[in-house]
Amino acid sequence: MKLSHTFLFVHDQDIALKFYRDVVGLEVRTDATIEDGYRWLTVGPAEQPDVEIGLSRIGPPVPPTDYETLHALLAKGSLQGVIFELDDVDAKFEQVRASGAEVMQEPIDQFYGVRDCAFRDPSGNMIRFSTPRTQQ
Repeated sequence: MKLSHTFLFVHDQDIALKFYRDVVGLEVRTDATIEDGYRWLTVGPAEQPDVEIGLSRIGPPVPPTDYETLHALLAKGSLQGVIFELDDVDAKFEQVRASGAEVMQEPIDQFYGVRDCAFRDPSGNMIRFSTPRTQQ
């Protein structure tokens, strides 16, 4: 068994695409609009061609009764995010900060063996970058 897809809710797929493609550096895997205007938009790291992150608007298949709650949680940054491992967390921090992304945590050495930093994406999701300290 292996992971193939994971999903993040976003307010605006075009803004999310620009952030994850142009700032984070992910590749677009699929960008297709299907019935009823539903847009299947996925991105992923070049080094992991079999992993896709779906950038999903709140809508079907989520029940309409949950839309308001999910919008509120997303606006507060209360939903889960993603963590990327890379070789140089400090360089990535400077690059992402220069884009204007909201900094949650500057690079620090964590007790659990990584140096990491954190941002919020344009929808409020947490995105972290980490480097194992043994690589530094």
